[in-house]
Amino acid sequence: SAGGELCNFIKVWIPDPDEVWRSAEIIKDYKEGDKSLHLKLEDETLYEYPVDQGNKLPFLRNPDILVGENDLTALSYLHEPAVLHSLKVRFLESNHIYTYCGIVLVAINPYEQMPIYDQDVIYAYRDQNTGDMDPHIFAVAEEAYKQMARDEKNQSIIVSGESGAGKTVSAKHAMHFFATVGGSASETNIEAKVLASNPIMEAIGNAKTTRNDNSSRFGKYIQIGFDKRSRITGANMRTYLLEKSRVVFQAEAERNYHIFYQLCASASLPDFKDLGLTCAEDFFYTSQGDNTSIDGVDDADDFEKTRHAFTLLGVKESHQTTIFRIIAAILHLGNVEIQVEEDGDACSISSEDEHLNKFCSLLGVECSQMQHWLCHYKLVTMAETYVKSMSVQQVVNARNALAKHIYAQLFSWIVQHVNKAMHTTVKQHSFIGVLDIYGFETFEVNSFEQFCINYANEKLQQQFNLHVFKLEQEEYMKEGIPWTLIDFCDNQPCIDLIEMKLGILDLLDEECKVPKGTDQNWAQKLYDQHASSQHFQKPRMSNASFIILHFTDKVEYQSEGFLEKNRDTVYEEQINILKTSKVKYQMVADLFQDEKDAAPTTSMGKGTSKISVRSARPVVKAANKEHKKMVGHQFRNSLHLLMETLNATTPHYVRCIKPNDEKLPFKFDPVRVVQQLRACGVLETIHISAAGFPSRWSYHDFFNRYCVLMKKRDLSKNDKKQICQTLLEDLITDPDKFQFGRTKIFFRAGQVAYLEKLRAVKFRAATITIQKTVRGWLQRVKYKRLRQAAIVIQCYTRGHLARRLAEHLRRMRAAFIFQKQYRMLQILRAFQRVPTATITMQAFARGMFVRRIYHKILAEHEATILQKYTRGWLFLQCYYRHMKARQELKALKIEACSAQHLKKLNIGMENKVNKEYKLLNEQLSTLMSSYSSEVEKLKKELAQYQQSQWGDSSQLVSLQEEVGHLQLKLEKANSERKVMEDSYIKEQDLLRRVCLFVTSHLILAMLITIFFSFSYFKDEYARNTVEENIQMRKELEEERSRYQNLVKEYSALEQRYDRLWDEIIIIQVIKLELPLFCCVLDLVRMAGTPEHLTEVMLLCNLCLIFLRLNFCAEAKPYRQELESENRKLKNELDELRKAIADQAIQNDSSSDIEDNYNLLLNQLKSANEELEVRKEEVLILRAQIMKTAQQKEMATNLVTERVMDFVFLFPLCCWEFTDCLSDAEDWGYLNEDGELGLAYQGLKQVARLLEMQLQDQRREHEQEVEALKNQVDVMKEEQEKQQQAFLQTLERLPEAQVEFGLQQEITRLTNENLSLIARYHLLCSFLFAATQAIVPMRGRRWREHNVQVAVQRKEKDFQGMLECYNEDEPLLIQNLVTDLKPEAVSATVPCLPAYILYMCIRHADYISDEQKVHSLLTSTMNGIKKVLKKNNNDFQMTSFWLANTCRLLHCLKQYSGDAGFMTQNTPKQNEHCLKNFDLSEYCQVLSHLSVQIYQQLIKISEGILQPMIVSAVLENESIQGLSGIKPMGYRNRSSSMPDGDSSYSLDEIIHQLNTFHSIMCDQGLDPEVVQQVFKQLFYMINAVALNNLLLRKDVCSWSTGMQLRFNISQLEEWLHGKNLQQSGAAQTLDPLIQAAQLLQLKKKTSEDAEAICSLCTSLTTQQIVKILNLYTPVNEFEERVTVAFIRDIQKHLQERNDPPQLLLDFKHIFPVLFPFNPSSITMDSIHIPASLNLEFLKKV
Repeated sequence: SAGGELCNFIKVWIPDPDEVWRSAEIIKDYKEGDKSLHLKLEDETLYEYPVDQGNKLPFLRNPDILVGENDLTALSYLHEPAVLHSLKVRFLESNHIYTYCGIVLVAINPYEQMPIYDQDVIYAYRDQNTGDMDPHIFAVAEEAYKQMARDEKNQSIIVSGESGAGKTVSAKHAMHFFATVGGSASETNIEAKVLASNPIMEAIGNAKTTRNDNSSRFGKYIQIGFDKRSRITGANMRTYLLEKSRVVFQAEAERNYHIFYQLCASASLPDFKDLGLTCAEDFFYTSQGDNTSIDGVDDADDFEKTRHAFTLLGVKESHQTTIFRIIAAILHLGNVEIQVEEDGDACSISSEDEHLNKFCSLLGVECSQMQHWLCHYKLVTMAETYVKSMSVQQVVNARNALAKHIYAQLFSWIVQHVNKAMHTTVKQHSFIGVLDIYGFETFEVNSFEQFCINYANEKLQQQFNLHVFKLEQEEYMKEGIPWTLIDFCDNQPCIDLIEMKLGILDLLDEECKVPKGTDQNWAQKLYDQHASSQHFQKPRMSNASFIILHFTDKVEYQSEGFLEKNRDTVYEEQINILKTSKVKYQMVADLFQDEKDAAPTTSMGKGTSKISVRSARPVVKAANKEHKKMVGHQFRNSLHLLMETLNATTPHYVRCIKPNDEKLPFKFDPVRVVQQLRACGVLETIHISAAGFPSRWSYHDFFNRYCVLMKKRDLSKNDKKQICQTLLEDLITDPDKFQFGRTKIFFRAGQVAYLEKLRAVKFRAATITIQKTVRGWLQRVKYKRLRQAAIVIQCYTRGHLARRLAEHLRRMRAAFIFQKQYRMLQILRAFQRVPTATITMQAFARGMFVRRIYHKILAEHEATILQKYTRGWLFLQCYYRHMKARQELKALKIEACSAQHLKKLNIGMENKVNKEYKLLNEQLSTLMSSYSSEVEKLKKELAQYQQSQWGDSSQLVSLQEEVGHLQLKLEKANSERKVMEDSYIKEQDLLRRVCLFVTSHLILAMLITIFFSFSYFKDEYARNTVEENIQMRKELEEERSRYQNLVKEYSALEQRYDRLWDEIIIIQVIKLELPLFCCVLDLVRMAGTPEHLTEVMLLCNLCLIFLRLNFCAEAKPYRQELESENRKLKNELDELRKAIADQAIQNDSSSDIEDNYNLLLNQLKSANEELEVRKEEVLILRAQIMKTAQQKEMATNLVTERVMDFVFLFPLCCWEFTDCLSDAEDWGYLNEDGELGLAYQGLKQVARLLEMQLQDQRREHEQEVEALKNQVDVMKEEQEKQQQAFLQTLERLPEAQVEFGLQQEITRLTNENLSLIARYHLLCSFLFAATQAIVPMRGRRWREHNVQVAVQRKEKDFQGMLECYNEDEPLLIQNLVTDLKPEAVSATVPCLPAYILYMCIRHADYISDEQKVHSLLTSTMNGIKKVLKKNNNDFQMTSFWLANTCRLLHCLKQYSGDAGFMTQNTPKQNEHCLKNFDLSEYCQVLSHLSVQIYQQLIKISEGILQPMIVSAVLENESIQGLSGIKPMGYRNRSSSMPDGDSSYSLDEIIHQLNTFHSIMCDQGLDPEVVQQVFKQLFYMINAVALNNLLLRKDVCSWSTGMQLRFNISQLEEWLHGKNLQQSGAAQTLDPLIQAAQLLQLKKKTSEDAEAICSLCTSLTTQQIVKILNLYTPVNEFEERVTVAFIRDIQKHLQERNDPPQLLLDFKHIFPVLFPFNPSSITMDSIHIPASLNLEFLKKV
């Protein structure tokens, strides 16, 4: 509590009966002496808190910024309400179940599966500083494992808590961590056995209680042994205090041990038919709790897991069967019926009791004996032995004791065999112990078991207190702080009360030894002995119970049953019967052979056998004799042994808390939690810490956090320690409130909160000043903007008004003028109309009268003329008609027949024309509708095509214009159709024109349809092709990933093969076959005469011709020449044979020459035969090639014709217009001259010609574009190289620039010198040849011979081949592979070893030596593997051989002769192709080797980068002053990491990336492979950084998000600067970028939630929620993320189908691809430096 004065607005904690502690705010200043505090609760109600002698001042509340910290010791005020509130906030709001409290890890059971125990999480906590990561059981396990490996000291993890708190699960997770990171030292798979012991021990030692469905009813300490390399060597288990009473009794809603229900659930299996089991409800020992099942648990499935675990641990099937028989026998024993005799003092069991018989048969004992001794017992005296009957209660007790004893012995046997299975012969160097032991228990009725449990917890609490004091003292002494004794509650008096002489246990053992001792007598002795003890009390209302004041609470124990449970008596006769068991394998008898006669048993299963001690002389054995050591005494001894073990190790504490009794997920009951916090010692840790200096800061962190409180003159100093001391002396007047250590500042409780308050006030004042200034500036800007706007508006308004007035005046004046003129004109027109009308009327009247008179006279004159001519006309008319009638009669007679035919024809023609016209109209209408739909469809496709990447703007414009033109034509066709219909009704003689018109438009429509059909099919084909390519790419990526996994496995197998091969030494004798040329050379040396020499030269020519045929059999230009040469050489050979034969007859030659001559003749014959065979093969191959070419040409022509026919006939078939084209009559009908058909055919041909021209132009255009693209790419590469060189020069210092320039110049001059030296050697050879040619010779033949030699030298130009003799091959591999350093060839052509190896392989191919090719390639690959195995951590060497392996692979492809790989070859390069062998299989092997080298390169680079990532990307303060340091907890100041600065900056990562990039580029690695390397590295950076972010609360803040985004932008700029944008590396950083943006985004409203969901597409739902839960404000003015906002986010993300995993797999490797990259270097231009020591290679 605080003292002194409490100011207004301070928050405090006050007691509350429901919530234990409640938050309130002071609304009135409190001064010392006031009677009460005026408070306002969180629900706005007012409350007066009385402050008098009984009530102290309330506890102060920590600042909100400290609430929810990972370590409770980081809180400024350390007290119970602060601890409870922090745990509640972390558990309910952030769903964090783990919290540090100093050296203790508090684990709250969530009653829900949490995704935080995967394998990825284990690797994320591996090798991490404990204080850097979020609290976790893996962090504690990692700290223990690291300290064991570093300090070589044994460790212990003590897991405690009450039933249902999660102790067993926590212990299992710790063991799983050790099994994962420790592995196994041998191939015994011991870590799997350690984990397999869990289901067995849970089955036989766990049961359902009212508090927990899987409660451990025994304590266990598992020691996991490790060797010197920290690998698991074995394990051992010790158990404590098995709850044997549960075998025979269970309270309501509880169950017996799981194994009983598992066996009953599997009773129907064939293996268990003879056990006689049914359901669990039928047995007394499993049905007392009235609940035989557990929700969500399948007992049968769990039983299978138990059996599998037994098998894994090596328990035989026979032993397993016996175990299950014993368990079934115990169940049958509980159902044995006891019958009361008539007198009531005795009882009996029926011999026909089926359960008794089944019990005896299962255990192999005699039924009658067991029936008798279950109801009787022996009473032994000094004189004789009596057999007495037992009462019913005594029989029940004896039966239950026997059942408990059998189960306890079976439990001990199983533990012993589990230890035996986990034991190995490997020597144990150190161990880590995991103690899973019961926590402090208190019930309504507490008996002997609760007494032992609480006694054990008293001992553990004492050990915990001493360890805390030890750590505190070490910390104080290390920092030079004076150590003062701290007053705390010591529980040693309570322990003395229990275990001292005449203590509770001693008195209990003494009472058990008394023949007639009772529980009441023992309780009375306790009252008499310990009434004066402070930790012992007697209840007021009871004489059979006692109270012990434990360190947590008062516990009242009922003395009833203490003596019986301490004795744990079993009758000797029953044990003797079990010893005589006749069950197969004698396992039942063996369980009791080590026991003493009539021995009481305990469950102290320690995994060791007990020693049987017997008396030296035979004595009479007393019945019911107990052990000298009772259960309590044995438990005390085992507890002392455990404490000795723990004291000899470094302990780590895990306290499990049960948040509620209802087992509801994420429900927090403060009352229950406080009870457990008090019981498990967490609050005691708080009290000890708070009594000293709980808050501790390093000088650096304190300076960064509170530099805002310092003055400018202090900040100018360089000594940060002195600055901090000056500041604290100014701010805190009491020197006792803080202490200065060597590296840290120590504060008492509350001082950090005071400093935080001063810092917040300073920030608030600064914020107000900034806000005031900014708001004033904004208002001034707004005022100026409004004033300027008002002036402008006024100016324009006044101008507008003036202009409007002027316009009004002008309009008024114009109106007056218009009115004047209009009125004048109106009067003038009215005046002029009157005289004009009068004159007009007079003129018309006069004219009318005159015309009437004229018409009358004219009519009379005409009538006279008509009468005169009418008479003459009538006469002529009659005569003419008579003559015309006769003529017409003759004509009608002649044309009678033809007229009838014409009439019929006209009728048929009209009908046909009508039908055709109607048909054409219908077709035209359907076509018009289809055209309109086609046009609309094409418009949509055209719009899509414009958006696609294949669109060309100029083509789209032309297509749009063409579509518009076609629409106009269609509209014109509609109008002309109407005109045609009208003309058809009026005139039928225009039928031909109409038909011609329609036909022409049909042809036009056909052409349009052809064009659009072609476009449509083309687009459809392109789309299908793209989709198929995408699908094939996906399949290829999947196949590549599978392939590379196989390569990994192959690499591992190959490494294992190499290790085995190194142990075997096999000397292989290589048989060298002398080639044909060697023989010829021998003949040349042995030739003694010019004639012999001439013959030998002729044979050499034949050999050359043979090789030429062998390598160039398919070369057509040489065939005729070779045939002619062959004929000439045959003739010369015959002549030479005759001449040599004659000379041989004349001259007796030596036998050696004859043998050589015969050998030469035989070889010549074989060469001739081989020549003939090669000629036949050439002819066959040429015929096959011609046939294939013809077939390809025919197939191409056929496909083209079918496509064109389909394109042109498809519209005709759709229109059903084939009738118009089928017969000549229809064509004649449409057009008598056939012109329409010819026109159609002509248009068709024209269309085809146009299409062909268009395709040719398109091809030419594409070729030109491709050529230009290639030129642009070449220019870009040259420009990038120049830019890189220029940037590298600029990045260096001036001195380095000069040095770099000199190095470049030296390199250039070196290359020039090498070329000049080569030219010099070439000229020297030419000079020597010329000199030899001009030397005078005596004989003509010698001169001819010299000329021939000169010609041979001229032909021996370097052809890009290197000859390596078989004996020089190991030396070649040694000098070029195994002993080669990358620096030795740094100044030469990149990948020079690959080119040299290829030239050697090419020569072997040239001479057709398959064995040599195989030997070269195999030796090369083995040498590369050996080098990489030796330098498995050398990035430069690995990159060098990856580049050379890829280049050798590319060379084998480029010069393989495959046309697909030779498209970019020059004619000179085509001459360097392989001729004889197909090395595609070796290409596959080289590809495998390249994948292995690539994976090793990635492994090396990741190993270099991974330690830098977290420090450089997440922790490095790139933007100075942005991040704020928060108070540290114990884990941050006492790390398990060794001392030393291991921080890295982002510049170091970028420098390392630059190193990687420069090495790979300098060594000539393919750019595509370089891109894939950096994509993989950036993915690893993203995965490691994001995983660390998801597991660390201290980096999830706004400032960290800003730092992180800046660091990522630096990496993106680096990618851009290295031209790696297209590698996909930037895309791998998307999750990390989105995480940084998520930390920076606003997190309040629903709109913010929608923005987050739309932005964070690369993050899963679990990752988003995890980051929001981890988000922690660094400064007081930041706000936390509310639970409602997180729920809103989860609601928005429900539709996502994200994977369940939280962390990214940082070990994932993308499938690698090695694209073909041909070289532009020709083999004959490569120079081999002398430094490689390859003089034995001969240029060919």
